[in-house]
Amino acid sequence: MVLSSASRTNPKLLILEFGLTAIATATAFAWPQLCASVFRQVEAAFGRLARRKGLASISVGLSAILVRLAILPWFPVPLPFVPDDFSFLLASDTFAHGRLANPTPAMWIHFESIHITMKPTYMSMYFPGQGLLLAAGQAFLGHPWVALLIADGLFCAALCWMLQAWLPANWAMLGGWIAVIRLGLFSDWINTYHTAGSLAALGGALILGGLPRLIKTARFRYGLLMGIGVVLVEYTRPYEGLFLCIPAAVVIVHWAMKGKNRPSAMVLMRRAALPMAIVAAGGAWMGYYDLKAFGKVTTLPYTVDRAQYAIAPYYVWQSPRPEPHYRYEVIRSFYQKEKGEMGFYSQIHSIRGFIPYTLEKAAFTMLFYAGLLLLPPLIMVHYVFLDRRIRFLLICVLFLVAGLLIEIYLLPHYVAPFVSVFYAIGLQMMRHLRLWKPEGRQMGLAMVRWTVALCVILGGLRLFADPLHMTPPEWPPSNWNFVWFGPGHFGVERAQIESRLEQLPGPQLVIVRYEPDHNPLDEWVYNAANIDDSKVIWAREMDAADNLELLRYYRGRRVWLVEPDATPVRITPYPMAAAATAAH
Repeated sequence: MVLSSASRTNPKLLILEFGLTAIATATAFAWPQLCASVFRQVEAAFGRLARRKGLASISVGLSAILVRLAILPWFPVPLPFVPDDFSFLLASDTFAHGRLANPTPAMWIHFESIHITMKPTYMSMYFPGQGLLLAAGQAFLGHPWVALLIADGLFCAALCWMLQAWLPANWAMLGGWIAVIRLGLFSDWINTYHTAGSLAALGGALILGGLPRLIKTARFRYGLLMGIGVVLVEYTRPYEGLFLCIPAAVVIVHWAMKGKNRPSAMVLMRRAALPMAIVAAGGAWMGYYDLKAFGKVTTLPYTVDRAQYAIAPYYVWQSPRPEPHYRYEVIRSFYQKEKGEMGFYSQIHSIRGFIPYTLEKAAFTMLFYAGLLLLPPLIMVHYVFLDRRIRFLLICVLFLVAGLLIEIYLLPHYVAPFVSVFYAIGLQMMRHLRLWKPEGRQMGLAMVRWTVALCVILGGLRLFADPLHMTPPEWPPSNWNFVWFGPGHFGVERAQIESRLEQLPGPQLVIVRYEPDHNPLDEWVYNAANIDDSKVIWAREMDAADNLELLRYYRGRRVWLVEPDATPVRITPYPMAAAATAAH
């Protein structure tokens, strides 16, 4: 869903980006030869590496990983701070312990949280791809984020590899480096746990990188990579990914039937057997996961949780559901209130609201992937529609737009499978801009050069945004938290309290008391997969009788009251704890 209005924040970094973009554009028009010799030297060195395509892709991927590790002193390993983060980390903890779901806890009504199902099982509501990735990091690499970092590097490398199949090698490598700076270092893809952006984008890159190579060479490995890409998309963003897979499947079928360089039917069947088996096995495992987590093979993720809690539907033709019984005002406000899901649904579902809010979704998505700096090449967009080289990619975008028009909510990571498409089209526009010579002056070449230079400069400036007080505030969260410069290091207070309680002797129970106007995205009630065996358990405060039942069930634990809305956050011994122990 689209988050709250950005009008309540101060998007200083975006203002800075706008100012530098304006200065660079003016410089390109006034002095197109400024620093031209320096740019030529850099491009020559860059081109020598780009021509070694395998090394170029590896260097891009390793750079995303190594540079992100190098800036850890300024951008530490992220902490979970929104319900989606906690939901995916629950999936991670569940998978890491060898389970597909967890039994419903005995005191489950105290542990209800947004985007987490409690019945028929205790599990994340989301598709399992990101949870499986994070579980690999938790189980084998020491921390879920390490696996996220590796996926980030793999995506950047795969993007460069994909672009090499559609564009000249130097432009492909440029696209990979831009992705490192704009997506791989600072965005919410690497600085939160919930987007699955890198994993879905990796799947899309494998599909689109393998497609032209498969048609050209009919080699087995490209079909295999495409099959893996389909499964990655299926496990992360299956709805949006469908609009990428359908055009690709049509092209493959047409090639297999009428392609000039296709192999014999027997050879084609042998080479397609394993990729098809991978896709089929991925679908079968998904059905098995749905059975174990949600009760039926045909019950997809999202379905149970949305039926239990949500009112607003996902698609424009659907009607709102009856309001369910909410035990907590903070959960009700997320789904029902004017600034929650229902408020947005009411606005976009009207004739007056549909067009402006659809345009707003498109603008915000473009802002995430291109920012303001990468928008000037749009002046060449009319040339792109005449390019046979990327015509198929434009068709894919049309499929995506048709699918998004009927979907109410949109955040940029929803369309992550199409990142490779966006980058290929954007780079093609930059290629046309580079050749633009009004009045014989190389203004287009200068604009492209300064655009690339500013990508690097803005990446460097982002490192110093915090001491310069240029980052958006943590609360209220807004769209500015999730453009290319990403969120700050949020969730610190909860993590500090949990760390202190982990160091105390004996098990601990934390009861959270929210104020009536608490922001539902500022979630504190999160627990691991095995709640009862956890050192620290977080629970919601209810009425006196329910609280007493909770305290008696967890007798032997030291009980605390946490009030996140106090300034500063207040933690005190829970007043009912002694009475509950005495009564028992």
